This record gives sequence, structure tokens and C-alpha cells, in this order.
Amino acid sequence: GSPIPVGIDVQVESIDSISEVDMDFTMTLYLRHYWKDERLSFHSNKNKSMTFDGRLIKKIWVPDVFFVHSKRSFIHDTTVENVMLRVYPDGNVLFSLRITVSAMCFMDFSRFPLDTQNCSLELESYAYNEDDLMLYWKHGNKSLSTDEHISLSQFFIEEFSASSGLAFYSSTGWYNRLFINFALRRHIFFFVLQSYFPAMLMVMLSWVSFWIDRRAVPARVSLGITTVLTMSTIMTGVSASMPQVSYIKAVDVYLWISFLFVFLSVIEYAAVNYLTTIEERKQLKKRGKASGMYSIDAVQAMAFDGCFHDTDVDIDLTAFSDRCEENETQARAASVANADTTRIKRKRSLKGNVGRIILQNNHVIDTYSRIIFPSVYIVFNFFYWGLYI
Repeated sequence: GSPIPVGIDVQVESIDSISEVDMDFTMTLYLRHYWKDERLSFHSNKNKSMTFDGRLIKKIWVPDVFFVHSKRSFIHDTTVENVMLRVYPDGNVLFSLRITVSAMCFMDFSRFPLDTQNCSLELESYAYNEDDLMLYWKHGNKSLSTDEHISLSQFFIEEFSASSGLAFYSSTGWYNRLFINFALRRHIFFFVLQSYFPAMLMVMLSWVSFWIDRRAVPARVSLGITTVLTMSTIMTGVSASMPQVSYIKAVDVYLWISFLFVFLSVIEYAAVNYLTTIEERKQLKKRGKASGMYSIDAVQAMAFDGCFHDTDVDIDLTAFSDRCEENETQARAASVANADTTRIKRKRSLKGNVGRIILQNNHVIDTYSRIIFPSVYIVFNFFYWGLYI
């Protein structure tokens, strides 16, 4: 005969979890089937229905609905199996189940964590194609209802909707398929605190290097390496909680650009250090101090105390002249005395004019970097948040 119409309605009790790594979701729901079997009709003076438990299910025909793309599912059985069968005098049947199902959700993480995921739970008859059984939503769009208290830790449920369609299998034909569609929008605040905000702080911390005296090699190098390693740790932590997809996510774009800013701040000091060394050598050569066994260039001076020495406060080597060949002992004594004098002057000048000395001793690259790095990073943030939000 004609295909048996089987109406479906669903009440979603809860969405238990969403897993990005496994790309699936777990949902608990009440699944209700409606159909008419005249063989089960009976006479009733009061037109009351009869309700049965799961023991009768094995003795009559019931629809063989299953969940497409399901990984795991089970019927609750505490304290007894959560199955109900209700038969009306005219042969109409209500078959209800309480089920928890884990099904696949094909997620797109290209905008993660500013993404919205669209998932669906699909219902279909396993054995009966459209010539034998016709699945449909019993009350149209109102066939899908949800609990008002459904909430998730990382997602906001934007909408639930019901739809239907057909599925084709080459060996068995066309089947009716019902869809439970829901959209999930991710809460961004958690990722702002855990990823974006720390990345911003590390980038801004790397800019502190531009305000440190270029001669303070240990301070600037250690600051640069620390920020680079911290950014690497943040990126590793984000990647560990995500599936290994082959495309770039939004959070990857932000973290890699931030990492690039931190890395460039280290390269910036390498350029400053190199150019400063060249300038020091040129100044020493101009004064005729780059020759002889007592000559000390910028690199050798730095090797003594780990700092570059500018000409105004550096060790004064004027005592080393041609007279050193005549009286080496007097020249050494004069140079030591002169070095002591300049060292005292340096301490006094540092105490009184620390800020002025730092500004004077900073390279022109540092001056430009203080403006260029923050400006470009602010522009990048405007483009990033404007594009993804």
C-alpha cells in the first residue's frame, strides 16, 4: 500500500558538550513518534488511551528511526528503560524515547574563536525508504522545542530550527530525512583573557626595549628573548586545545602577527647594536686610536663590561700617543688616572641626568621604532577586529 506517515516531534533537554577536537556534540532529547496502526485499535466507552512500557515494543511494529552521523547513543535506563508507548482507541500510537546521542558536527575554524558553528542532528529510517515510510515533522516548525535553561560554557545558542529533506543511497533509493538545526556562537571573553590580552601585553612589553640605553646589552637581549619565548608558549597552548586543521584560524593570524612584532623588536636591537659598533669604530679611527697594541675598539670595550662606550663618557685613551714608546710606565699611570676620573664623572652624570643621557645615547632607529611599532600594531588591531567581528 501507500507509505506509512510517521510524525516526529523532539524536545531537547540539554546540550551536554561541544568538542572542537573531536568535532562532535552530545545532546539529550525526548524523541516522539506518531503513527496509526488500525490493528491496535480497541473499543473504549470513555475514549481513553492505554499506556505501556518497553515490554510491548518487541511485540508490535515501530519505526526504525536512527541518527545519521551518530558516534554514540543510548536510551536511558534508570530506574527502568525510559520508553513509553501510548495507544488510542482509534489506533493512533505515540512512541516516546529519552535518548542521549553524540553526533558529528562539521565545524569550520577559519574564524576561531570569533566563529559561529552550525550543527545538525539528522533523523532517518534505516530500512524503509520513501515508498514504505514517510517521515515528517508532526507540527511543522513547532515540532522542535527546547528547555529554557539550556546553556553552554563556551557557546551561546542563537537558534533552533527544524527542516526536512531527502537522502539518496545508490543501492537502496531515496529516504526521508529530518534535521534538527542549531547555531552556536562562541563566547569571546574567555579567549580575550587567555590568549589575546597576554599577547597584547607581550608585544607592548617588547617595546620597552626601545627606551633602554642601547649600551645595556644584557637588559635588551634578555627582554627580547623572554618576550619571544612567552609568545611561543601562548601559541603552543592555543594549538594544543584545537584540532590539527590544515588552514589558518583567526587566532593564528593574531598570534603570529604579534609574534612577528616581538621578533622584529629583537631584530631592531641587533641592527642598533651593529650600527653602533660601526659608528664607534669610525670615531676611533678618525682620532687615530685604532692602531697599536694598546688600541681598544668598540667591540673590545664592550667585552670589558658588556656595554658600549660613547666618546663623551668613555675611557679616555688620549694618554696613549707616541710618547708611550718613550715612557710606557708614565703613560699607563696617566691612563689609569684618567680612567678613574672619567668613571667618577660618569657616575655623577648618570645620577643627575639619567634621562638626558639615555635619550642622547639611543640610536635613531630606536627613536623611529617608538613611533612606528605602536602605530602599526594599533592599525593591525583595527583591521583585525573590524574584519572578524
